[in-house]
Amino acid sequence: MIELPSMDEAEGCIQCQMGSKLVLFVTGHCHWMCDYCPLSESRREIDFMYANERRVEIDDWAAIIEEGQAMNATGTGITGGDPMMAAERSMEACRQLKSVFGPAHHIHLYTSIPFKPEVAQELADAGLDEIRFHLLNLEYERYVPTMQACRDAGLFVGIELPCEPDQEERLHELTEEMRNGPALFLNLNELEITVGNFDNMEVRGFNLSSEITAGAEGSAELAIALHAKVTPDYGYMVKFCTASYKDSGQLRRRFLRRGEHTISPHEQMTEDGTMTFGAIWCSAEDVGAWIQELQDQTGIPSQFIYYDENAGRLEIPLMLAEGIADEIEAPVAMIEVHPTHERLEVGVVWLNDARPQ
Repeated sequence: MIELPSMDEAEGCIQCQMGSKLVLFVTGHCHWMCDYCPLSESRREIDFMYANERRVEIDDWAAIIEEGQAMNATGTGITGGDPMMAAERSMEACRQLKSVFGPAHHIHLYTSIPFKPEVAQELADAGLDEIRFHLLNLEYERYVPTMQACRDAGLFVGIELPCEPDQEERLHELTEEMRNGPALFLNLNELEITVGNFDNMEVRGFNLSSEITAGAEGSAELAIALHAKVTPDYGYMVKFCTASYKDSGQLRRRFLRRGEHTISPHEQMTEDGTMTFGAIWCSAEDVGAWIQELQDQTGIPSQFIYYDENAGRLEIPLMLAEGIADEIEAPVAMIEVHPTHERLEVGVVWLNDARPQ
């Protein structure tokens, strides 16, 4: 068992554990085509931007800020693709976010590019706080000048890698090469087998470690051994993040946080971070009569009733929907959605026998 982030760890990790970081996907472009890349085909090598799960237009800073405000973000993680493939866009993101949320808004960025050392100061001047390098082919020396320049510019520098079970010898060598170097932390992520990389992982002979996680067999065990090996004398710290923790722990906390700041009066939040409410299907022509009758019969305040014109349904508290479902002829259901901008619908439970036409 690996402990949760503590206060001596990278600030980016601490805030991710809290679910308080906006995830800003600045581009799907990347120099490399790593066979373990988990990106789906809908994002890979496509120049789109996403703020959390919300797709936004390139440089639509107003929408990005809106998404950050919707979750009361304490920081932002800039990711991709490779954000340094859109370096100016990434730096402008830092400037925009800092101008609205203030200098305490913590921003970290991932990259696999050993860019020119002089760019490090530009990143720092733009407002970047922390940078995490993905070492292509687990090469270390070619990244040292760039990492040192980032340290000199005042950035908190680390290395973040998937823990590949068939690279055990090389990863042990890397932990030695990093001794008292420019990197202040090494983050090892459990190698994930996803829809985006399944075929490649199958070719390499990786199997799922269990039926309840996307982690590759052997990845966690190797990461735990590396974590135990590195002592404070090495001059950096090691953190291991499991696939299940990244997928369920961090994402769930982020959903809970966004839900808490965007919940409507008629909704209730589940432990999983989803939102539930009752729904009555009715036409736009009849909605006024429905609202009036609900208020006359139950005394429910108007702020607890919302008409979703696109879905053609009246949203009300779930308890009320359950209480009247058998008394009316219109379709009534319990709806469960993610608290994202798109409010992705993840569940419908019918409360009576009627169905929308």
